[in-house]
Amino acid sequence: MKASEKELSFEENIKKLETIVRELESGNVMLDDAINKFNEASNIAKICDTKLKNATEMINKIVKTDGTLEEFEVEE
Repeated sequence: MKASEKELSFEENIKKLETIVRELESGNVMLDDAINKFNEASNIAKICDTKLKNATEMINKIVKTDGTLEEFEVEE
């Protein structure tokens, strides 16, 4: 995983991932390049997944008036 990938925003990583997918779907990528791009896409997907999980955890907490955090659960 490259340090520059960690520094990109979630949206920038998604755009990069979409570009890689389009390149791979085109069928015009040499096998070795395709493998490298697939590995890069896997790493980006992991980064995005982690960012989503972290965002979900933050959203699921409510700050109470006394400054403490409380889990927020949506009733379905």
